[in-house]
Amino acid sequence: MKRREFLKLSGALGGAAVLPSTLLSGCGATPPPPGSGVVKVTPTICEICFWKCAGWVHTEDTKPWKIVGNPEDTHSRGRLCTRGSGGLGAFLDPDRLRAPLLRVEEGGKQRFRQVSWNEALDFAAERLKKIAAEHGPDKVAVFSQAAGAAHFRHLMRAYGTDSFAPPDYAQCRAAREVGFFLTYGETIGGQERTDMANSRCIVLIGTHIGENLHNGQVQTFSEGIHKGATLIVVDPRFSVAAGKAKYWLPIKPGTDLALLLAWMNVLITEGLYDKDYIQRYALGFDKLAEHVKTHTPEWAYLETGLEPDIIRRTAREMAGNAPATLVHPGRHSAWYGDDTQRARALAILNALLGSWGREGGFYMQEEVELPKYPYPKYPKAASGWQDANEGKYPFAYDGTTNVLIEQSVGKDARYKGWLIYEANLPVSVPGVTETIKQAADSLDLIVVVDTMPMEITGHADVVLPECTYLERYDPIRNDRRRQPSLALRMPAFDTQYDSKPGWWIARELGMRLGLEKYFPWKDYSEVIDWQLQQVGSSLQEMQRIGVKSFPRRTAVYLGKDEDYHFPTPSGKIELFSDQLAEHGFDPMPRYTPPDPAPPGFYQLIYGRMPAHTFSRTTNNPLLFQVMPENTVWVNPLTAADWKLKNGDHVQLKNQDGVLSNRVRVRVTERIGPNAVFMAHGFGHTARRLRLAYKVGACDTELITRVKMDPITGSTGMRSNFVTFVTQEV
Repeated sequence: MKRREFLKLSGALGGAAVLPSTLLSGCGATPPPPGSGVVKVTPTICEICFWKCAGWVHTEDTKPWKIVGNPEDTHSRGRLCTRGSGGLGAFLDPDRLRAPLLRVEEGGKQRFRQVSWNEALDFAAERLKKIAAEHGPDKVAVFSQAAGAAHFRHLMRAYGTDSFAPPDYAQCRAAREVGFFLTYGETIGGQERTDMANSRCIVLIGTHIGENLHNGQVQTFSEGIHKGATLIVVDPRFSVAAGKAKYWLPIKPGTDLALLLAWMNVLITEGLYDKDYIQRYALGFDKLAEHVKTHTPEWAYLETGLEPDIIRRTAREMAGNAPATLVHPGRHSAWYGDDTQRARALAILNALLGSWGREGGFYMQEEVELPKYPYPKYPKAASGWQDANEGKYPFAYDGTTNVLIEQSVGKDARYKGWLIYEANLPVSVPGVTETIKQAADSLDLIVVVDTMPMEITGHADVVLPECTYLERYDPIRNDRRRQPSLALRMPAFDTQYDSKPGWWIARELGMRLGLEKYFPWKDYSEVIDWQLQQVGSSLQEMQRIGVKSFPRRTAVYLGKDEDYHFPTPSGKIELFSDQLAEHGFDPMPRYTPPDPAPPGFYQLIYGRMPAHTFSRTTNNPLLFQVMPENTVWVNPLTAADWKLKNGDHVQLKNQDGVLSNRVRVRVTERIGPNAVFMAHGFGHTARRLRLAYKVGACDTELITRVKMDPITGSTGMRSNFVTFVTQEV
């Protein structure tokens, strides 16, 4: 086939142009009240975001009714957020992928042809065999995230590759996890180990609880505030949380590390730090004290724009409530290229307050000791994502999407094939729009597994439609939390259209690749049942109860004067990091001023809104009704300079000349005059997303400058600036 063209899925390959009857009302006779028919409940784990809340799917006369939280679940505590409650929209979305699609060339033009599963899987398997024979199986890169990614990680490890790059690694959690790991020898974990329900002081610095709707976090945060915890919010934007705060610090974007160092200065110079805790558990305090000596609040004022008095007052407030003071580690940690060091500063500040392992700070996590299914040992891959880094990012613990994409360009590229599961690379990965196009021209195979016709499907050779989370089994949820528990996802509905569960797709591909020994079961429920029986439960029991909790084996908090051995090389909290120093990095956090905005440009700040999870839900017909589009927040002074009014349409142009789709202006004092804000996930360019297509603007396309963190490969995305284009186009 000639050069791979970008294809837009046509309407002929999708469903009808109207919403299904289950979403319509008011037609004909008055319907009976909900719940008056035959009601059935089925356990599930929500897939609308990563928080994995357990719930119950209610059907009435076999038709979708509602999803509610499971009261026995420590993640949801019986309540789902807006997005989780709207999960039925994923099942009901008329724009879902419905059948396998294969790229073909006819009459000199490329298009997608709807094919059978046998034809689609045979095609993918033959291309994978060809790559393995000619280049080696390690030359296939896998981009995947969400719970179902486990099936394809299993498949591709059995195939012989170890090049995995989940987009949320570099874009979200890498810097935070490594920063805390270098300090405590432990990470924060997927569901953060914060004990906010018992906090007396909560500090949010660049994290937006209440807008990100991480369910358990929002609930414990609200509980702490209700009990009277002091809230300090550091944010250039007046967020929802800032509206609840005793102190709102509207910091200059990019200067958070300067504030963290100044807070350390106050705690140390005024003797407010937890002396007993630091003496018992930490190493490197004297070096830290010397390091922050010059980082006074007066110094920080020149960088952050925050008055020295407010810096001192908030530091004293934290110390006065310690150790039940929590400086929240945040979630999305990829900002300015120094992100691991900023995370280190957060970790060190919490150590000075004595919060790690203490009530109101960070609790100790546990998970159920759930045995893995006894598969054969995987073959050793000839190379992996570490080799793709070519010696850079020595503390990375997973593949960086940007790196693997770049290593897929050209005839001599490292990678010859991609398998993409639920990862919409053009929208979720910054600064690689053109690189993805170049890689698509170079690769021998691109397989996309998804539930929706996202932008990435336009680059695929074969599209394999997965059914939604409400129609399938997935791995048992077993997360490290305060209370060890297991939760089950099982089908609440029959598989719709000609879509299939991810486990079925992975197994069928595996069988065609000669990997039968890695798939000794016929249905994934057999794997789940085997695992549950090893811990005294069963699939039958979990189908009935949904969630099963287990007793803790260790304490939730450190004991008084406990001689705790931290899993660091020294066994102590490492304020000074020899590990970083040995690799040529600063052993303690060092502040670097952010790039200045070009004249007439404004810092682009992006974030989340409660109704949506990134770009994956903006076409969800239920959640679309809650929030159909994003807006760009503009300060009144900036709006006056540009003669902008509330509701005006503008386009945004970044420092490199990239122009966004039209977006409405929201004039508000909740953003400073040196920045603009927009919610992430809008402005889709995939035509088959008929609700979300070109509605609002896409922030990702405006993020063309990415600052790679040299320690972890985290992709700093906040060094981009935009200006306004006001004429209609």
